Amino acid sequence: MATLEACEHYQKQTYRNRCRIMTAGGVENLQFPVVHDDGLWTAPITTVKVDYSTPWVVRHERAIATAYESSPFFIHYKDAIFEILESELPTLWELDHALIVRLTELMGLPLEFRSTTEYRAEAPDDFRGIHPKHPGVFPAKEEPYYQVFSGKYGFQKDLSILDLLFCEGPMASDYIFKNAIRG
Repeated sequence: MATLEACEHYQKQTYRNRCRIMTAGGVENLQFPVVHDDGLWTAPITTVKVDYSTPWVVRHERAIATAYESSPFFIHYKDAIFEILESELPTLWELDHALIVRLTELMGLPLEFRSTTEYRAEAPDDFRGIHPKHPGVFPAKEEPYYQVFSGKYGFQKDLSILDLLFCEGPMASDYIFKNAIRG
């Protein structure tokens, strides 16, 4: 059983609302915009609203398609991912949760999720410290796998799980089990 922290406050510039993909032009950051209401920084993550006032979903889908349309498994998984992006889930928590559940299902990972009912400052296997501006917080051995633009840029670490899924397909879970081992 995996536990997701539902009682923390929203933290800007984290992977809670962004990911990195590899495109022909290099690494591109995709970000889910959130509504910046008063109190955003002290609001529980479950109440932070996704901002659909701009066409970010269409832009993200185009960027993902352009980056991965030539990957071996894009055609098999894109609809399942795009369906969630297009569903306009109201909160960041719901959007993240739906994507996490769907991605683990697509990779065949036997995970069940539960949410915390009170904030925990520390927890076993705590991945909240993984941050785009502080790489290497979660030490993992990362052996190269096929990536669409590896001929141009070499193997790129710290990309979205989408990269692994679209490039490795059913073997993505094997890669995770072999490589995502702490120090």
